[in-house]
Amino acid sequence: MATKTSTKKSAVITKGVGAASLPPPLQSDEDKATFVTKDGLKQIQDELDELRDVRRKEVAGRLQEAISYGDLSENSEYEEAKNEQAFVEGRISELEEKVKHAKIITHKHGKLVELGSVVGIKRIKPREGEKEEFTIVGSTEADPLNQRISNESPVGAAVLDHKVGDEVEVRSPGGKAIYEIVSLK
Repeated sequence: MATKTSTKKSAVITKGVGAASLPPPLQSDEDKATFVTKDGLKQIQDELDELRDVRRKEVAGRLQEAISYGDLSENSEYEEAKNEQAFVEGRISELEEKVKHAKIITHKHGKLVELGSVVGIKRIKPREGEKEEFTIVGSTEADPLNQRISNESPVGAAVLDHKVGDEVEVRSPGGKAIYEIVSLK
């Protein structure tokens, strides 16, 4: 068995039969956190309850019915029900993780932009734009069409921890722009 070890930049690289792979990096609780408002958490919980109490039973019933048709190898109803079951179970797992790691946004109405703030901005470069107002929310509740942007979006991340009068640079796929924070609630 040939094994090669290198310590370049303090990383150990092992090659050969039986070489162990490195475990994935650990996530901190902050990395796993789902930032939501009280209403957002209630919506997540309501969807989770609906999936657990209603959709899961409906899918199980469809699976039983499809199995009763006989030969599963050519049974499209069975395949469709299995796919829906996988989707429902995956969504339940996803929502359970969000609820488990939920951090309620408590907006303090301070002088700096934070989660829960209603922010007014105006583009000043490359060309001047109209004032836009939106609420900074966690990614779970983001809804740009209703002026709710994620703290992880280019604009949301740029304005966090800034105050009225500050200019912030926003880098997005459309290019670079400079915005001024003109209001904060």
